[in-house]
Amino acid sequence: MNSKETKYQPEKVWSGRFKKATDSLMERFNQSIAFDIRLWRADVQVNLAWAKALAKIGVFSPDELRRILEGLRKIHDEFEKNEFVVLPSDEDIHSAVERRLTEITGSAGARIHTGRSRNDQVATDVRLFCLEALGELFAALHSLQRTVVQNAEQHIDCIMPGYTHLQQAQPLLFSHYLLSLFFCLQRDKERLADCKSRVESLPLGSGALAGSAFAIDREFLARELGFSQVSENSVDAVSDRDFILELINALAIFQIHLSRYCEDFIIWSSAEFGFIELDDAWSTGSSMMPQKKNPDSLELIRGKTARVIGNQTQLHCLMKGLPLTYAKDLQEDKESLFDSIDTAFDCIAVFDGALSSMKINSDMMRQKLDEQLFATDIADYLVKKGLPFRESHRVVANLVRRSIETGQRFSEMPLAEYRQASALFENDVFSIFNWQNSINLRNVDGGTGIASVKKHLIRARQLLKAVETF
Repeated sequence: MNSKETKYQPEKVWSGRFKKATDSLMERFNQSIAFDIRLWRADVQVNLAWAKALAKIGVFSPDELRRILEGLRKIHDEFEKNEFVVLPSDEDIHSAVERRLTEITGSAGARIHTGRSRNDQVATDVRLFCLEALGELFAALHSLQRTVVQNAEQHIDCIMPGYTHLQQAQPLLFSHYLLSLFFCLQRDKERLADCKSRVESLPLGSGALAGSAFAIDREFLARELGFSQVSENSVDAVSDRDFILELINALAIFQIHLSRYCEDFIIWSSAEFGFIELDDAWSTGSSMMPQKKNPDSLELIRGKTARVIGNQTQLHCLMKGLPLTYAKDLQEDKESLFDSIDTAFDCIAVFDGALSSMKINSDMMRQKLDEQLFATDIADYLVKKGLPFRESHRVVANLVRRSIETGQRFSEMPLAEYRQASALFENDVFSIFNWQNSINLRNVDGGTGIASVKKHLIRARQLLKAVETF
């Protein structure tokens, strides 16, 4: 403490009402500083803006404002350098910052809370934290999309079995499969951008629930803090946590997307498939079985998805029975929020690393193609010759059964076998049995045909170039 700092005996900001100290267990039970200290940057930012707003209405003189701003910058530097000392009396980040500011500036710091409540202060802090996280999450998803596109371009001609019900269904370009992830991630980014529009509503100035009794310029505060609008109702402003629900919901949907692709890659990395191989950097081994190479990076993403969904459920349960406006239950919103954001960041980074380095075994994918994947193409062949699809489906189903019984592939069955099933079959049926031709039958917009995939790779590149950040 330098000579300009005032000796200050910390006490609870609300202690004047009480005759005795809180029980030690209640003291610990009530504190949130252990986790909401992560809001320090936002809290300092809010205090800087609030001090300027108070100076505009004469609460601080120009000299006092200067000292307050210098004190807050000093607190910022202490946090940056990991030199800020949390005291046992600090309940939360807000009281800690106010306590330290009063130590530095004396009575001026003791007036920083004029006209506001911790209710509107914490709501503003959390919104600022979410705005920063939204931008960083958007950028991380954008980067992952680039990795997806690069892999799709690198393996654009790779043909693999496509699956429904985990059974081979139709041939598919691996690049087309990867682009499905790109467009999932695009929706995830759109959800984050949409969520941002509702996070950008400033609650500061709403007080505890009824609004500030001081003529605070809330539009000025919004500009200072980077909000696009001010809240329209003080009751709603301090009780609203929809924006947290929306953010965690968006992250839960994203995690589900990632988890499903992890599930495919986990299956495909098994010896029974052998379609992909994870790089050693993103795999682990067994404590007992020396030969094992486990896809733990992908399994952990799949497992952590349950964690984010759990956070989503916890917050829905937290909110569903709360009376308006504020109740201390809302202290429990932050750990779920922080954990969901941290988990999403880790999962994006791990998946990006695993995808960018995994080996794609295109030869194995092609070897696993079963000629029964041509069944739909044979049915379509008959439709083009005039047979109703339901009848065509029945005819080809009989051929499938015959193929299984005789052990013959479609390309090995004689024309007589086909004509016995339907007189519409001619020798040109054998032109069907070409994987590339089958792929290129599906050049419909959005299909797996090579022309369609190239078109949507261009579209993906355009989307990446058009929006780099929020």
